Amino acid sequence: MKRQRTITQMREKGKNPENKLSNEEILSLQEKDFKFLMLKMIQDIGNKLEAKMDKLQETLSKEIQDIKLKQEEMQNTITEIKHSLEAVNSRIQEAEERISEVEDRLVEITDAEHKREKRLKTNEESLRELWDNVKCTNIRIIGVPEGEEREKGTEKIFQEILVENFPHMGKEPLTPIQEAQQVPHKINPRRNTPRHILIKLTKIKDKEKILKAAREKKQHKREPQ
Repeated sequence: MKRQRTITQMREKGKNPENKLSNEEILSLQEKDFKFLMLKMIQDIGNKLEAKMDKLQETLSKEIQDIKLKQEEMQNTITEIKHSLEAVNSRIQEAEERISEVEDRLVEITDAEHKREKRLKTNEESLRELWDNVKCTNIRIIGVPEGEEREKGTEKIFQEILVENFPHMGKEPLTPIQEAQQVPHKINPRRNTPRHILIKLTKIKDKEKILKAAREKKQHKREPQ
């Protein structure tokens, strides 16, 4: 009767794990009942372990899934960064090519500008030389009455002026007159003064001799300038 009660208690306590057999109750068990108790305890432990393993596996599966999602997000981010870097590198390459083109164009413009400046300088020097040749040999005679130039001729008037004003120069040979004309070309009826005679000498040294003699004399007829 006691054994039957112990087995019944074991079954009831097996249903409710919180109720445990006392040491005395365990010691009073028969071998068959003890084995049954051990199997029951092992089964309970196995069930608990299985439940914990299931929960652990579920947790690990969830964490693995989260890790996979994060890896996928990171891979997408890396791909986006890679594409962005490729686009940036492409723009940098395009910018470098444009800069190179601009630099080449700037070199061409600079060379062209240097050549233009050189041509301008050459032209200016040629023009200055030409102007010096034209202007420096010109001498202007004022005070010659209108019509006298047609009657006597420019060279004769010029020689007369030299003889009248600078007798010593009349003995020195001068180069021939290259060109002579009255300026302005037309007579202005409103002007009472005669037109000037512009004489172009062949050499500048002849002009310098005449002007030097004029400065030394200070007063002279039909003044050369």
